[in-house]
Amino acid sequence: MTTKPKARRFRIRRRSEEGAAEAAGAPMPEAPKAPVPPTPPGAAGEAAARTEDGFGSAPFPTARGEGTPAATQSEAVAEEIDAIRKEGLTGRQLRMARRLAHKHGLAPTSDFDAVRLLRKAGIDPFERANMLELVVADPKAKAVVGTPAPAGPGTELSTDVRPSEGSRFKEVQEIQADIARRRRQRIYSLAVRIAGFVLLPTILVGVYYTQIATPMFATKSEFVIQQADQSGGSGMGGLLSGTGLATSQDSITVQSYLQSREALLRLDDDLGYKAHFSGDNIDFLQRLDPDATNEEAYQTFRRNVKIGYDPTEGIVRMEVIAASPQESAAFSRALIGYAEEQVDNLTQRLRADQMQGANETFAEAEEKMEAAQLQVLQLQQDLGVLDPTTETSALMGQITQFETQIAEKRLQLQQLLDNPAPNQARVSGVEGDIERLQALVTELRAQLTVENDAGGSMASMTAQLRMAEVDLETRTMMMQEALQALETARTEANRQVRYLSLGVNPIPPDEPSYPRAFENTVLAFLIFSGIYLMGSLTASILREQMSG
Repeated sequence: MTTKPKARRFRIRRRSEEGAAEAAGAPMPEAPKAPVPPTPPGAAGEAAARTEDGFGSAPFPTARGEGTPAATQSEAVAEEIDAIRKEGLTGRQLRMARRLAHKHGLAPTSDFDAVRLLRKAGIDPFERANMLELVVADPKAKAVVGTPAPAGPGTELSTDVRPSEGSRFKEVQEIQADIARRRRQRIYSLAVRIAGFVLLPTILVGVYYTQIATPMFATKSEFVIQQADQSGGSGMGGLLSGTGLATSQDSITVQSYLQSREALLRLDDDLGYKAHFSGDNIDFLQRLDPDATNEEAYQTFRRNVKIGYDPTEGIVRMEVIAASPQESAAFSRALIGYAEEQVDNLTQRLRADQMQGANETFAEAEEKMEAAQLQVLQLQQDLGVLDPTTETSALMGQITQFETQIAEKRLQLQQLLDNPAPNQARVSGVEGDIERLQALVTELRAQLTVENDAGGSMASMTAQLRMAEVDLETRTMMMQEALQALETARTEANRQVRYLSLGVNPIPPDEPSYPRAFENTVLAFLIFSGIYLMGSLTASILREQMSG
C-alpha cells in the first residue's frame, strides 16, 4: 500500500498584505539573494547572453513612464496575465503553479504571473509529473515564513510589485465575471443532464401511457370461504369458528391455486387466454407472442390477475384484467369456478377417510353380530330347545308339583297307618302312588343332568345357548356403537365441508381501468429522479476521492 506524500505548506504574502504592510509603514521583507556562482573563464559571453533582458547596455530606468521600455514590458506582461486569467483556471491550479514557480527559483508577483513565468521558462505547470514533484519533500529546503522563495540564477525579480487601484478593480471584475460564467455553465450542464436523464425518459413514458398503451378493462370480484356447520366446534376451534381465521388456511390455499400455472393452463384450454393477449389490438409491450412459452404466458397471467386476501375478514379479492370487458368477466367467472372446485377438494380426502373408517367398523360389527345370531339358531335347532331357561323352568315346575303330591300321599299313608285296623287295600294303593310319583320325579331330574338322545343334557344345552346368547348380545352392543360412530363421523364430515360464497359478482366494466397515465407518469418521474440523484451523489463522491 502506497501512501501519498504530503506537500509542504508555504506561506506566501499576497499583494493585499504587502500593500497593507506598506500603508502601515512596516518594512517589506526582502527576498534573500541567491549566491552567484563564479563564472568560469570563457563563459562570460554565455552568461551575458543568458542575463540579457532586451534593453542592451542602456541603464535600467528608475522611474516608469509612458513610452519607456519598462512601461512597454509591463503592458506586455499585463496582456499575458489577462490571457491566462481568461483561461478559467481554478484556484487549486493557480496555487500549485505558484508553488511550482517557487520550487524552480522563480519570483512571481501573483498566481497568474507564476503561470506566465513557468510557461516562459518552458515548464508546463499543469503536467502531472510536475504536480507530483511538488509533494516530494526536500529535507535540505527551509521555508521562510512571510518571505518569498529566493530567485534562482539567471532570473530577475520584477519591480512591479504593487498593482494600481484600477488594475485591482479590473481583476476583481474579471474574477466576478469568471465566477458568473462558470455558474452559468454549471446550471446549463445541470439542466442538460436533468433533461437527458429525467425529463426525456418521463416524457417517453407519458407518451406511451397516453398514446400507445392499449386500454385494459378490470373486473373485480370478492368471495369468502365458509364452513358448512359452525355450531359443533369446541375449545379454541369454537372460539375461532366465527372469524376468518377458521378458514384462513383454505383461503390462502385457494389464492395460491388461482395464481398457479395450473389455473393458467386450464384457463387457456377453456377460454384461450394466450390467444386473447396475442391479438393485434394489444400494444407491443403488452402483446404476447403467438409462439410464446408457458413461462412467458405465466408472467402475463401474474401481471393481469391480481388476488389479495384480507386475514381480518377472511375475504378474497380478485381483479382480472383483459383487453375487453366481456373477456375480463369471462376469465373472472372461470377462475371463480376453479376456486369452487378447489374448495370442494380441500376436505374431500379427510371426509372420505373418516367415513371409510366408520363404515368399515360398522360393517365388521354387523357381520359378527349376524354370525353370533346364526350360532344361537343353530344350537336351538341341534338341541331341539327353543329356550333352555323356559324348558328348565317347566321341568322344575313339574318336579315341584310331583314332590308336593308325594308329600300329600305320604301324609295320607301315615294317616291310614295310624288307624288300629288300616285298610290294606287303601294302604297299598297309596304306597303305589308314592312310588310312581318318586319314579317320575327321578326321571324328570335325570332330564336336567343326564345326556339325552340329542347328545346333551338340559344343563349343557342351557350353558351353550347362554354363551351364544351372551356373544350375540355383545356383538349387538358393538354393532350399535359402530353405528353411533358412523353417525358421528358423518356429522363431522358434514361439518368439514367448505363452500365458496360470492360477495361481489364479476360484472363487465364499461370503461377501461388501465393504464393510469398520470399516476404512472408521476411514478416514472420519481423513479428517474431517484436514479439520477443516486448516480450524481456516487459520481461526486468518486470524483472527490480521486481528486483528494
